Amino acid sequence: MNGCHESDIETFLKSVFDLVLKEGVTEINDRSKPVINFKTPSELKQILDLEIPAKPASHAQLLGYCEQVFKYSVKTGHPRFFNQLYAGLDPYGFAGQVVTDVLNTSIYTYEVAPVFVLMEKYLLDHVCRLIGYSEGDGTFSPGGSYSNMLGMNLARFHKFPQVSKTGMRALPRIVIFVSRHSHYSNKKNASLLGIGSDDVIAVATDNSGRMDCSDLKQKIEEAEIQGATPFLVIATCGTTVLGAFDPLDKIADICEDKKIWLHVDAAWGGGVLFSSKYRQLCKGIHRSDSVAWNPHKMLMAPLQCCVFVTKHSNKLEKCHSIEVPYLFQQDKTLYSSEYDIGSKVIQCGRKVDVLKLWLMMKAHGSTGLEARINKAFLNAQTLTKLVKVTDGFELVCQPECTNVCFWYVPKRLRSLKWSLDDDNFCRKMAQVPPLIKEGMTQSGSLLVGYQPLDGKPSFFRMVVINDKVTTDDMKFVIKEIDRLGSDL
Repeated sequence: MNGCHESDIETFLKSVFDLVLKEGVTEINDRSKPVINFKTPSELKQILDLEIPAKPASHAQLLGYCEQVFKYSVKTGHPRFFNQLYAGLDPYGFAGQVVTDVLNTSIYTYEVAPVFVLMEKYLLDHVCRLIGYSEGDGTFSPGGSYSNMLGMNLARFHKFPQVSKTGMRALPRIVIFVSRHSHYSNKKNASLLGIGSDDVIAVATDNSGRMDCSDLKQKIEEAEIQGATPFLVIATCGTTVLGAFDPLDKIADICEDKKIWLHVDAAWGGGVLFSSKYRQLCKGIHRSDSVAWNPHKMLMAPLQCCVFVTKHSNKLEKCHSIEVPYLFQQDKTLYSSEYDIGSKVIQCGRKVDVLKLWLMMKAHGSTGLEARINKAFLNAQTLTKLVKVTDGFELVCQPECTNVCFWYVPKRLRSLKWSLDDDNFCRKMAQVPPLIKEGMTQSGSLLVGYQPLDGKPSFFRMVVINDKVTTDDMKFVIKEIDRLGSDL
C-alpha cells in the first residue's frame, strides 16, 4: 500500500480529514468564497492529472489531488447554492456517512450488518407512522427514480401477481397515469419494466402545476373504453420545477373507486411531514399504497438518502424474493430469517444509508427538523415578496413549496408589453436566463437553475433548502441577478 508504514497512512488520513473539515465545515459558510471556481472541460483537463500511473503516487501528491477536487468542484453546502433539490451539509449526517464508510458493509443480512438492519427496520416503521400507515414495509434505495420504479413494480405485481414468473406476455395492455409535471423517471421506469413509455399517460395540471382530477378521471375512462387496464396513478408532492402538491384526497377517491394503486412521489416535498405548519400540503398521503421520499433533499441529509415505503406489509417480499441458498439461508440458528432484509429488494449489494439519517434525527430531534423545514419556507416566502416588489422580476406562479420560479426582464425589454402569447417577446425572454447563468457561474457568486415549462420561455427556479440561508441571501439573489442582467 504505497510502500508506507501504518503511521504514514494515519498521518495522510488526518491531513485529508483536516482538509475536509476546512472546506466542508469551517469555510463553507464564507460568502466571500465562490460557489464554484468554474473551468471549461478543456481547461480542467489541462489542470487535472487524470492519468493512472504505473508507480504509486506519494501521499503529498494524493493530498494535492484532493485539494484540487475541492478547488474546482461545486460547493453545494455554500449558502448561495440554489441550483438543485439538495443543498447544505448536515454535520451529523456527514458523521454517520463517515462511520458507514469505515465499516464498509452491505446491508442484506443481519449476519454482516446487525446494527444497521435493526436501525433500518425501526426507521422505516417510523416513516410509515409519519405518513399515517397503520402497518407497512420499505427499504432505502439509491435514488428517488429507483423508489418510483419500486412503486411501479409493486403496483403491477399487485394487479397481476403472475407477472413475476410469466412476464408481460400474460398481461393485457396496462397503463399508468401521471401529472404532466411529474418526474421524468416515470417514463424511463415504464420503458425499463417493459410497460412502454407510450402507456404513461400525462394528465393535465392547473395553473399552479397540480394534477387536474377531472382530467385524470376522464383519461382513465378513455383508457378503459380502449380496452386497456389502468393499474397505477403516480401523484406528486413537490413537483421538480414548480414544487406543486397534487390533491391526494381527490386522487385517492378515484383510485379507490377504480381499484388502482396510488403511488406518491414525495421525493422532494415529503419533508413537510416533519412540520406541523406545512404537513397539510401532503394531506391524504396516508391513503396511498406507496411513497417515495428523499431525505437528502428538503431534510438536508447527505447524498444519497432515499426511502421507499408501502402500506402493504408483505408486498415487497412476495414481489422480489427468490431462493438464494448461499446468502439467505432459512436454517440459520442465531436469528430469524426476517432480519435478512436483502431478500425483499432487487439489489444484492446495497450501501448503508440509514445511519446518516438516524444520527441526524437523533441530533436535531423532531423539533429541530421542523424548524429547518419552517425556515426554508420562510426564506422562500421572503424571496417571493422581493420578486413581487422589484422592477424587472415577474413570478411564474405563487409557490406552494420552497421553489420560487420567476422571470427576469432586462431594462431594454421592460418597455415591451408583457405577453406570453407574443412569440417575439417570448423569444427575447428565453435568451436572458442562459446569459445570466453564464455570468453567475463564471463569477462564482451564486448558482440558480433555469428551464422552460409548458411552452413558456425559460425562467429561474430558485430552490431554497439550506438552513444557513438568511434574508440577506435572498436580497443578494435579487441584486445579483439584476446586476448580471440589467444591461443585457
